[in-house]
Amino acid sequence: MSGATPNSKTATTQPAGEHDKRDEHGERPAWTRWFASAHPVKPGMLNRLWSVPSILIGLLFTLGPIGVIVAFSFMSRPDMGGGVVFRFSTDAYEKLLFRHDYFGNRSFDARYLAVFGTSLWQALLTTAICVALAFPIALWMSMKSAKVQQILVLLVTIPFWTNLIVRTYAWMLILNENGPVNWLLRLLGMGSQQLLYTSFASVIGLIYTFLPFAILPMYSALSGFDFRLVEAAYDLGAHKPTVMRRVILRAAMPGVMSGIALCFIPAFGSYVQPVLLGGGRVLMVGNLIASQFAEARNWPFGAALSTVILAVTLLGALAASIMGGMASRKAGA
Repeated sequence: MSGATPNSKTATTQPAGEHDKRDEHGERPAWTRWFASAHPVKPGMLNRLWSVPSILIGLLFTLGPIGVIVAFSFMSRPDMGGGVVFRFSTDAYEKLLFRHDYFGNRSFDARYLAVFGTSLWQALLTTAICVALAFPIALWMSMKSAKVQQILVLLVTIPFWTNLIVRTYAWMLILNENGPVNWLLRLLGMGSQQLLYTSFASVIGLIYTFLPFAILPMYSALSGFDFRLVEAAYDLGAHKPTVMRRVILRAAMPGVMSGIALCFIPAFGSYVQPVLLGGGRVLMVGNLIASQFAEARNWPFGAALSTVILAVTLLGALAASIMGGMASRKAGA
């Protein structure tokens, strides 16, 4: 029989490492025990520590360029060439609203406000049409079987496999004078129409580009919807408009708000579609910013325009987040 008592310590079979300093009782030195008790390793701490470099890199390449643009907007323009002079100035923001004549007199100038108005109108129109088209498509997709839904989601994402400029050039071929749209109009006896290099062509390009961004979040919101609630609403005597408004649309509202944000924010500052499809005749904020950095060489003013777009998009994202949260709470109520 063994003479071991319950209070005796069993010897460990694992040999102590070179840096594992223990005493004859198998215990670590007092200072290491104090450090371990003062700095306990909590679950998930190492994972958070490993994520610090990624977070720092993300902040550097996200907030860094934004900080440079905002700082440039408060700098002065050099007498010749591009770039900035590191001297604080608000001239770039004053230029958004005022102009100076040769005598130094300042007067109100609405030219740039008109550009913002055009951008806002096209972004709102694009968003409204995308949401109106995306909702029935997302509802139809969510009512299919799981296998068919996977195929439909794949079809919605196919445009992302091709470069945006290539897709926009394809629309130029479709809308030009000898394209299929004008061929159909001539076949119907309506004659050729100037479709390319118009505001209409620019909006068509924006709708085509951002429609998947409206479909996917709505489909995501409706894919988990229990359609037995629709049957229950019909059994309780609700009519189709009431069911659509108070049952289906209420459940899809978080996706609708996400789709609005994902369409409006990039459409407001879009550049490719107004240039290629609008032919430069549709001046939007994105085109104005590019011209200030490239042709006009007025970097502070271009940075100020970019900062204004940033502020507008942040406000839009904040509003969409608040309204989406309210819609989620109502849908879960």
